[in-house]
Amino acid sequence: MSQRYFSRQEYEQRWHKVHEQMRSRDLQVAVVWGRSGGTYDRAGDVLYLTNYYGNNSGQGYDNPHTRCRAFSAVLLQLGEEPELLIDDSWPRRDLIATERISWSRNPSLAVARELRARNVRDRVGLCGTDLLPMKYWRELEHETPQITWVPVDDVVLQVRKVKSARELSAVREAARIASDGCTAMIEGLLSGKSEAAAAADAASEVVRNGGAIHMIPCSHGALIEYFAANPLPGYSSSTPQPGDIARAFVYGPMFQGYYSDPGRTVVVGAPMTAAQRELIHTGAAICETLLAAIRPGMPVLELARMGDQRIAEVGGEKDQAAEKFPLYGHGLGLFFEKPYISTLMGDPEDVFLEGMVVGVEVFVGRHGVGSAGFEQNAIITHAGAEVITTTPMLW
Repeated sequence: MSQRYFSRQEYEQRWHKVHEQMRSRDLQVAVVWGRSGGTYDRAGDVLYLTNYYGNNSGQGYDNPHTRCRAFSAVLLQLGEEPELLIDDSWPRRDLIATERISWSRNPSLAVARELRARNVRDRVGLCGTDLLPMKYWRELEHETPQITWVPVDDVVLQVRKVKSARELSAVREAARIASDGCTAMIEGLLSGKSEAAAAADAASEVVRNGGAIHMIPCSHGALIEYFAANPLPGYSSSTPQPGDIARAFVYGPMFQGYYSDPGRTVVVGAPMTAAQRELIHTGAAICETLLAAIRPGMPVLELARMGDQRIAEVGGEKDQAAEKFPLYGHGLGLFFEKPYISTLMGDPEDVFLEGMVVGVEVFVGRHGVGSAGFEQNAIITHAGAEVITTTPMLW
């Protein structure tokens, strides 16, 4: 991100759409919280609104000098340019979309002071109730007795669902980078490398192309039922043996913060047995069947039920990944987003819309054989799903 990728006009359009969301909820003011500093999972709303990502990581414990490290907030008020409140005194101002930037060694207190300075009272939207730690929330609430805080955690996410043409260009580039990394990962495993060495190949591809790794979860052999053989880094230092099933995903903010997360399953060092072939080809086929079924306007729950039906028809068994992720995919953007393609996790009112980006994923297991997982990323177009991840499904 050596220069800003999106135009000022695009950010203004985003602000307008979020303001419309606020009006629909009878809000004149909202505060949108984010957290960065080495993590990506909740940086998206602030990044989307301002193009700000902070780097104050490793300093998260409060001390007499600083509090609320790595947190930032965007103060939105109808009719006004957003104000970005951060804990960084030296941001790249040329990268940030808004001209209104202020910093403090305690962003939670700075937000309260700014609201008082603007004489804001009554109802104020709070985006980030599941993110802001309790001690900072208590401080914010104590310093703003004139305000009634209204949780609106999806006020920005609703706008983020459908991507602009420029965003879709970024998404395609993110998918290209992730695919190159995933292909390098699978090629490394097939060539006899350890999980760690293959992950290094994948990471090298991603970093060389300017992307960032969130995680490279990999497993094989006796541990294939687990999503990651070593939960902390995601990959272990062990090497698959000939005939082992190996599964790997490569994901992270690959370009301008936009995520991609392809996953593949292979058999290493020996021809597949008939049972392995049936398992792997079944998982890949279900993933491709679900992708082919997507159309704009289609209820997301309809696709989720189709996935449940297909898994039931093939007698699919659950492994750790299937239990952890009882879904057939999710929205994609500045992290994993809604909607969830799931009969358990999804919202019955969700529909696929043109301009959405999704990951479609399938996990299927066989007792005594192992488990397989696949994921493809796609853009929803007027004609259906445009698959944008290019790592071969079957090897």
